[in-house]
Amino acid sequence: MIQPLANRRLRIAAIIVTAFLAVLAVALAAFPWGLLKGVIESRMTERFGRPVTIGAMERVDRFGFTTSVRLHDVRVPGPAWAGDADLALVRDMEIGFSALSLVTGRLALSHVTLSGARLHLIRARDGRENWRGSARRGGSGGGGLDRLTVHDSRLTYRDAKQDRSFDLALASNAAAGLRLNGSGTVRGTPVQVAIRAPAISDKAEGRWPFDARIAGDGLTMHAKGSMDAPLDTDRMTLDVTAQARDLKLIDAIIEAGLFRTQPVTLSAHVRREPGRWLIDRLDGRIGRSDLSGTLTVGKQDGRTKLDGTFTSRQLDFDDFASDEGLAQRTAKERATGPRVVPDTRVNLAKIGSTDGRIAFRVGRIVSREGPSSLTSLSGTLVLDHRVLTVAPLTIGVREGRITGRAVIDQRDDGPVPLVRLDFRLTDSSIPALGGGGGSVTGRVDGRAVLAGRGSTIREAVGRADGRIGLVARNGELPREIAEALGFDAGSALLARDDARAVLRCVVVGLDMRAGRGRAGPFVVDTSQSRLDGEGTVTFPGETLAIRLSGAPKHDAVLRLPGSATMGGTVSAPDIVVPREVKSVGNVFKALGRAITGRQGPVAQDADCAGLAARVLR
Repeated sequence: MIQPLANRRLRIAAIIVTAFLAVLAVALAAFPWGLLKGVIESRMTERFGRPVTIGAMERVDRFGFTTSVRLHDVRVPGPAWAGDADLALVRDMEIGFSALSLVTGRLALSHVTLSGARLHLIRARDGRENWRGSARRGGSGGGGLDRLTVHDSRLTYRDAKQDRSFDLALASNAAAGLRLNGSGTVRGTPVQVAIRAPAISDKAEGRWPFDARIAGDGLTMHAKGSMDAPLDTDRMTLDVTAQARDLKLIDAIIEAGLFRTQPVTLSAHVRREPGRWLIDRLDGRIGRSDLSGTLTVGKQDGRTKLDGTFTSRQLDFDDFASDEGLAQRTAKERATGPRVVPDTRVNLAKIGSTDGRIAFRVGRIVSREGPSSLTSLSGTLVLDHRVLTVAPLTIGVREGRITGRAVIDQRDDGPVPLVRLDFRLTDSSIPALGGGGGSVTGRVDGRAVLAGRGSTIREAVGRADGRIGLVARNGELPREIAEALGFDAGSALLARDDARAVLRCVVVGLDMRAGRGRAGPFVVDTSQSRLDGEGTVTFPGETLAIRLSGAPKHDAVLRLPGSATMGGTVSAPDIVVPREVKSVGNVFKALGRAITGRQGPVAQDADCAGLAARVLR
């Protein structure tokens, strides 16, 4: 009796459960979804952090697990900072979905139809976006959208951060596909916008192609590609071409933190994978400079990671500045005069969450102002938490090369970075550094080890501690110049025009403290004379204040007593001989000493090797 009784209870339980599930299924299939209007308003209000309202909501069909709901006069307000503009206003909306998907907690949409929709997307100058929901939201949707139908709708977009705005008509249907057409402005440049793609439909198979164009007098961009699925921007491949009067216009679209330049033409093959962009090929021209390379941009621990390689057959640094920037630089140089130390900006304050490694090589450096003293460039940039290291760095000059490293350290989030420079010049020559030609020859080597704070290289050197050394040796110079360096006016006047003297060495060492370099040693040693100097070179003005005294290495014909001063700047030195040195009285004194033989001691050869090792260490 026990077994039959147990079986009967199990059958009764099964019938009850089956009946309950059947009632639940019928209730779900026939549920009047309009009753959930208040719940949906509440959930959407929680998501956006603003009071979302629905004028009316009703079920379209009568019975079934695949159902449709129609909503009227849906309003999603914008945040208070966006003014009176609503995020979205939709006159009519119909949503089809699987009722059974609600049981799993992931809503599976079958179709969405919008009529009379007005979408207003706004981004403020500080980066706030009106379409971002409240931080209190939780959960997510799910499933795929099989069909999207849109008519009589518009999308407007205003972005104060990138200075761009668009007003687009939005339409989507099975016959014409998805279309966005309209006009806008990008940094004040008028453009037309056209986006084309197949309609989002459950009949679609394979990849989802798209075509997007921006066209204007100052900016033209075209992106053509495909996505793994409709609107799946995390998995897509595209080819991009762009032309603009300025790289900053392109940056207003792609938001890569680029700068103003000369006119630019670019093309790239790009892949998008979850969490990263892969630029497999990038080719282009900026002004008369060419550029090619590859780049991967990814996200890791909330930071942007870059890894790329770039090459250029020909590069003009002036191409990486706008006409306005070049004019400002010219005006500044006209006011201050030419400078040796470049005014290149190195402040990393705007690079907060980007790290990476970029290798680069420039085959030939040119200049619109004439032949460049630099010929080539190569190195690797490594950026890690606002510390930029350029090493190894190799700069080709007309003869020889400059090697070393530069570190821009702004990890402390200070207003200006600490700049560390360690450069070595080897196997160059006086004619090469002087722009070619000239009557003075000799091999030139140099070393600079500096550390200072500044937003530009020039500013950092103007505050730097460290040392600078420059050595020229094993050369020649006109004999009249060599005699003049020893203050032997007679021998200088009597020297033949084609007579030459040996340049044993020129050794200059600067001990830098807060941008002020004290000379020691300062020696010009020739076969005929020796010139010694003492004084300072002050940066960033590169002003000279050097007192020069010379002596011949032989009995002088007419040795003038006294000294000279070297002023001006490194680029434009000015040697001033005091009036008393050139006076008639001083000349008669020199004649008297020449007659009596009491001209003072002759100069001795400098220890060129020892002095060179000291300043080049």
